Parts: sequence; structure tokens; C-alpha cells
Amino acid sequence: MDGAGMVNSSSAAVPWPAESLEPNGSLQYSSAPLLFPVNPWDIMLCMSGTVIACENAIVVAIIFYTPTLRTPMFVLIGSLATADLLAGVGLILNFVFQYVVSSETISLITVGFLVASFTASISSLLAITVDRYLSIYNALTYFSDRTLRYVHSMLLFTWGASLVLGLMPVLGWNCLGAPDACSIVRPLTRANLTLLAASFFLIFTLMLSLYVRICKIVCRHVQQIALQQHFFSATHYVATKKGVSTLAIILGTFGASWLPFATYCLVGQRAYPAVYTYATLLPATYNSMINPIIYAYRNQEIQRALYLLLCGCFRDHAAYRSRSPSDV
Repeated sequence: MDGAGMVNSSSAAVPWPAESLEPNGSLQYSSAPLLFPVNPWDIMLCMSGTVIACENAIVVAIIFYTPTLRTPMFVLIGSLATADLLAGVGLILNFVFQYVVSSETISLITVGFLVASFTASISSLLAITVDRYLSIYNALTYFSDRTLRYVHSMLLFTWGASLVLGLMPVLGWNCLGAPDACSIVRPLTRANLTLLAASFFLIFTLMLSLYVRICKIVCRHVQQIALQQHFFSATHYVATKKGVSTLAIILGTFGASWLPFATYCLVGQRAYPAVYTYATLLPATYNSMINPIIYAYRNQEIQRALYLLLCGCFRDHAAYRSRSPSDV
């Protein structure tokens, strides 16, 4: 949930008076004057937000308008897409308000909105990981009312915690009145950003632990099947290798996107050049750009729904099969 913290390194760009701010409200990251009236880093963040919003808006629309996509797995994917959609919109709004509206109130609301959105995105990833683990560990009872209650509970906690963290800077936990308490992400205090970064590392550790357990269960199941059939075929090996590789890609992408920024949130100082914040923040936003590709567009049910949405017809139903949560 440190994702929240990333929120406003583009805060680097929030129009508040500070020694590091240019007249246009952007963070100064060198002593030389900007060559552009708008900070290029802010332009890249806005472009990233636009792509994120468009990608995830399609996923949200598909899940919302497709009655068959109501299983726990797709509910959680919908939660992730909604959070990423809001994060993309927040990046766009942050850019607009930063250069068009010079208001501390609006800027604080934008920062809180971004904190809540990215927190919900990272928390939704954890919820999806828990769902995958349950679908394998309790395969026989997965499709039951109890699973649905688990999903609703996870969603309630995810969005409730995200809302609380997003409201903190808006309700007063900010450094507007105490510049010395500011972190690399203005107007968040160093204590606030440390909390968000620590939350991210906790979630990352939980996800890593769950994916290791999933790999062990999958490998054990494959071995049991091979023993029952008295041989370990190449097909079993390929399936196992593919499953482990998929999990590695998922966790690796998440870690590569967020770990640099989360680490910098802990070790960075307010006096450091803003370019360091931008350089670690921008890759973190890419996680919300990659999420719909990994969790949604690779799923054949969503592919079929997208085909129906775009073409209005689908003739070869046999070409697709429904996939279990662990296949996503």
C-alpha cells in the first residue's frame, strides 16, 4: 500500500511554496532553468495516467456489462481494474490542477485521491493472490458461499483501508504547516510516507509467501498425478514450468515496478534532487498499466467478452473454455 506513497511525487509538482519549487509549481531537480514551460516528468506521468485509465476502463466495462463474469475471481479483477482506473484519472487530474488551478485544497484532495487509488490497487493484488491460493488449497470448496463471503470481506477491508489512508493527508496529516517534516513526496510527512512504504513491504512479503506456497502445491499435485499414471510426462513438466514461470512474471513485474520507489521512500530525504523521485515514481505507475494485461486480457473469458463487445457477435464458442482462478 506504499503505492499510495507514490502518489504525489508528482507532488513534486504540487503548487505549494517551497524552496525546491519553480514558479510553475514543478519540483526543481537541477539548478538550470527548465527548457519547457511544463516539467517533462509531469508530462510523462500524465501520459502514463491516460494509458492506465483507458486500459482499465475497458476491463471495468467488460466485467460490468457481462453477466457471466460474476465469480469471485472476476469481482477481484474488477476491483483491481477500478483502482487502477481511478489511479490513472488521479494522475491526469494532478497534472491539470498542478498547472491550471493553484489551490492547496484541491491539491490536497488530489493527493489523497491518488494515495487511496494506488493503495487500493496494491491491496487488490494481495486479495487476488489470496484468492488464487484458496482456489488451489481448497479446490473442492472454492465455489461456495463461504468463498464469496471471503471475497466481500477482502474487498471491504481493501477499500476501507485505502479510504482511511487517502483521507489522512486531507484531514491534517500533511506538512503544509511544517516544511521541515516533508518527505520526498510533498505534502506527505516523512512519518506518513514511511507508513505507506512499510505497508507495501508487508504486502509484498505476504504475496511472495503465498506464491511460494502455490508453487509447492502445484508441484506436489503434478507429482501425485505422475505417480498415479506411473510416469512423469513431458506434458506435466511443461505445465509445471509454465505455471511457475507465470507466477514469477507476476511477482517480478510487481516488485520491479514498486520496489525502487518504496525503497527510496524510506531512504530519500527532502533535500534530494526531485529527479530521483520522478525516476522511481514513473516505473511504479507502469504496474497499473501492466495489471490489466496480466490479470484481465490474458483471460479467455474476458477475451470472449471483449470480442462480443467489439464485434457484437461470437460464433465459435467451442474455441474458448472457462478457466479456473489459478489459470489466470
